[in-house]
Amino acid sequence: MAEPEFNATGVRIERWLRSLTRAGQIVIRDGRLALLTSYGREIDSAPLQAVQAHKPLFAARDRALARLNGHRYSLTLRAPERFLQAIQEARPPRS
Repeated sequence: MAEPEFNATGVRIERWLRSLTRAGQIVIRDGRLALLTSYGREIDSAPLQAVQAHKPLFAARDRALARLNGHRYSLTLRAPERFLQAIQEARPPRS
């Protein structure tokens, strides 16, 4: 198995107002982003080309928003800037 390009643990993952996990994991590997529960079970995953992610304007500093497969997720993690940068760097160049 390839080494992950980005891996964050202890991530709170919410969809709308429902908390899916308080200690989840985000993994970027082989051009895919995966959201995992604390037990390693996949919540959702998508190719990086189909993922939209940004930092909300009026939210806490540790928050990022991501859209995968038409579902919006609120991610609370220690370094959302690193997460957003990792997505940009892992995406293949557009031709």
